[in-house]
Amino acid sequence: MSDPKILADSIHLRLAAANGMVRRRRSIKPAEMSDEPVDTAILGNILENANWAPTHGMTEPWRFKVYEGEGREKLVAGLQEIYTKTTPKEEFRQDKHDGFREKVMGAPVVLCICMKRQEIEKIPEVEEIAAVACAVQNIHLTASAIGMAGYWSSPALVYTEEMRKFLGLGDKDRCLGLFYLGWPADKETWPVGKRGPIQAKLEWFE
Repeated sequence: MSDPKILADSIHLRLAAANGMVRRRRSIKPAEMSDEPVDTAILGNILENANWAPTHGMTEPWRFKVYEGEGREKLVAGLQEIYTKTTPKEEFRQDKHDGFREKVMGAPVVLCICMKRQEIEKIPEVEEIAAVACAVQNIHLTASAIGMAGYWSSPALVYTEEMRKFLGLGDKDRCLGLFYLGWPADKETWPVGKRGPIQAKLEWFE
């Protein structure tokens, strides 16, 4: 029979590890990343962790288009073209157009976050979107745990028909944003985060 004290100590250690991993997660934008490349093995592990997100009906709806190196130029060109095409002339901003290049080329790796819609549509779409969000959280948690910078961005154009076609997605599939991944330029100082008290967000029934 297991010693209750040893068991309790083990639980506390695992809880502390989980707390540290979850509460360390931060959003660090491309402007705060270095140009240091991301090792292929590390990227593979991060994406494999994404693959272990919860999924109703085992549909595994997450899909990722990975852009790195010269491949990022294709993404820049696509985003700029889509922005120009979908933005009314009176609302067009050159700085936003040019900003896509700065952001994409500022991160060694950019993931286009996509959702593959179930063919029979038995699972509600909102649950498929939630599953993809869980996969992205796994990416972000893993990145933060090893000291990598990550940032989920969702400019309006990612939800357009033009973006869907650019990525070669199906008619009912979706793009849910861009995830920028790299190493922080400042590896010595990790950003400080904050949250309001959980007690203000609870209704407890006993």
